[in-house]
Amino acid sequence: MSIWNEVVRHRFLPSIPTLTAFEAAARHQSFSRAAAELHLTQGAVSRQIRHLEEQVGLELFERVRQRVVLTDGGRLYLADVRPILQALSDATQRAMTFAGGAGNLHLAVLPTFATRWLMPRLPDFLERFPDTTIHFVTRIAPFDFSAEPLDVAIHYGDPVWPGAICEHLMDEEVVPVCSPAFRARHHLNGPADLAGVTLLQQTTRPHLWSEWFAAARTSHPGPFRGPRFEQFTMIAEAAAAGLGVGLVPRFLARDEIADGRLLELFDCPLTSDKAYYVVYPEAKAGAGAVNAFVRWIVATAHAAAPR
Repeated sequence: MSIWNEVVRHRFLPSIPTLTAFEAAARHQSFSRAAAELHLTQGAVSRQIRHLEEQVGLELFERVRQRVVLTDGGRLYLADVRPILQALSDATQRAMTFAGGAGNLHLAVLPTFATRWLMPRLPDFLERFPDTTIHFVTRIAPFDFSAEPLDVAIHYGDPVWPGAICEHLMDEEVVPVCSPAFRARHHLNGPADLAGVTLLQQTTRPHLWSEWFAAARTSHPGPFRGPRFEQFTMIAEAAAAGLGVGLVPRFLARDEIADGRLLELFDCPLTSDKAYYVVYPEAKAGAGAVNAFVRWIVATAHAAAPR
């Protein structure tokens, strides 16, 4: 980049304090409230806004009685500035999590797997590796490890992830469940009895009921009909509340089945051809925290698998 381009770029690059003052003033519709939030004087905020208006070449605020209101141009500018400030804040927070170095682990999880299976077992890992801090984000689909600051992921599907290693955790058996009262009310004694009840559908697996009926060698007039839910935890709760019959992975509904809130209907599990995997980039194979977590979760999952 030439020196001239650098000069032009900096000419159109307001300072962060100036943009922060602008965003706060727009949010509060008040220079004085923005000043109180930012621990500045009202005059300092007013000068920053005036300097910004001179820099962009238009008025950003109109003064109306005791408050300030964004102009049309100010609203358009704010719509661009807010995501930039949020992205900068997010980037700073992510950088701060690396302060401890090798003891930090950034983990992408599937929400239901994390809450129902991983969290109850995690104290064991932290007791074994007390110097490790795990940071969680949700990811439903595979992503590019080189483009995101993540170390490990929990994945459901096939053991295919470009540039990464997949290690098997567990297979999945999906079972039909409902509340005891729902079963008694609808006299559910076999798969054919489901023809007249509400089927709770999983949004990301729309063919699940169709596959289950095929495995149970039973036909159904509308296997795709019924309310849709994004997560299996929601289906389990809806089934426990008596809203219908849900298909859920058996290991994710064990607590509800054990305490009697749910019944596993029939002895007709559907074994998926997909499975759960722990995934990590090839470049981090053998790395301290990554290796410790991978070895732990694989051993824990295999120990918990039914014999």
